[in-house]
Amino acid sequence: MSMPKGYKSKFGYATVSDDKACLGYREIAEVMSDSGDKMNHSTARNVFLRAMEKIARPVCNVYGGDNPKEIAQDPRFQECVQEVVSGIF
Repeated sequence: MSMPKGYKSKFGYATVSDDKACLGYREIAEVMSDSGDKMNHSTARNVFLRAMEKIARPVCNVYGGDNPKEIAQDPRFQECVQEVVSGIF
């Protein structure tokens, strides 16, 4: 019996670690662990996605989206948030 494939995103996965200014989940986990917070890459991913969901919730309220969790996992949404935040700093 083969292993289940798990969740497959409709638009792929966000891989912003290709950008020189961004960190991947493993690098984020290493930085957090070095600063005293015990964290692995899957915890870093979960924390990141919860933060994205908090951003997606009011966007869904304004534009009529029905599932902020699904929107938060969309790499296109994550790239847009990255562009907005990088424009602020």
